[in-house]
Amino acid sequence: MKNVRSIRGLALTGVAALGLIAMTPAVADSEFDIGNGALTANADLDFEIVIPRFLYLQVGSAGTTVDTVTFDLSGVASIADVDSQIGNGTAVDGDITVGVRLVSNAGDVDLEAVGSGTGLTNGTETIPWSQITGTAATGGATGLDVPVVGAAAVTIPATNGVVNRSDTWSFDYENDLLVSGGTYTGTVTYTATAP
Repeated sequence: MKNVRSIRGLALTGVAALGLIAMTPAVADSEFDIGNGALTANADLDFEIVIPRFLYLQVGSAGTTVDTVTFDLSGVASIADVDSQIGNGTAVDGDITVGVRLVSNAGDVDLEAVGSGTGLTNGTETIPWSQITGTAATGGATGLDVPVVGAAAVTIPATNGVVNRSDTWSFDYENDLLVSGGTYTGTVTYTATAP
């Protein structure tokens, strides 16, 4: 019996010691130097910064507002106006320009534009998306070119893993077609994708 009691006592002492070890807080690196003359003690401390990957795309107003670019050809008063203004191939400027911004820290970004249906619609009538063209104020390597609706995605290269581009886009209605009267509407969805 005496041996069993001793073993139990040792076991309880061991468990208590483990509990104290578990409760001991982690300590930083330390070094002690002693002696005559110059002394040096070094201690290391590690740092860590956690940055999440992100991707931001803004086309037009910030937030949830969806802007509308309007091409208004309603100033027609005579057949001469029709001949000189509608379907004659003279491009019509949109009524607004839109600011765009693309920011990501996830490497290269693909940007594409997908239009609703086959074009802008008015009942059963359609104006194809190819009649809407976009121009970037800056574009190129520092701005943000307007992707062609329905074309393959364009890759925006990152610098040191970061894309930070902004620009201003304007749009034209090519006006190459004589179409039925009415208001034609459609939506282009611009999508940025990071691998």
